[in-house]
Amino acid sequence: MTYSLSAAACWVILAAVLATVPSNDNHWRRAYALMIVGLPLLIWVYWENGVWIGLACTAAVASVFRWPVRYAFVWIMGKVSGRAE
Repeated sequence: MTYSLSAAACWVILAAVLATVPSNDNHWRRAYALMIVGLPLLIWVYWENGVWIGLACTAAVASVFRWPVRYAFVWIMGKVSGRAE
């Protein structure tokens, strides 16, 4: 296992641990911190392991960020269709 995949696995474990701790803001601050750390990590995984493993890691990240991905999708579709949301 490469260093980037090991770091990605640690990131997933950290995300799971952070999700279990109670929060007053519905975990949004933790989500922002995970995004800031996760994006360079995801780029590193793509760089070191190739597209297919990178896509698998992207799917893992999307499963961790279900609601932010859903909100982004709805926002983008609203912009594309011309509706103001």
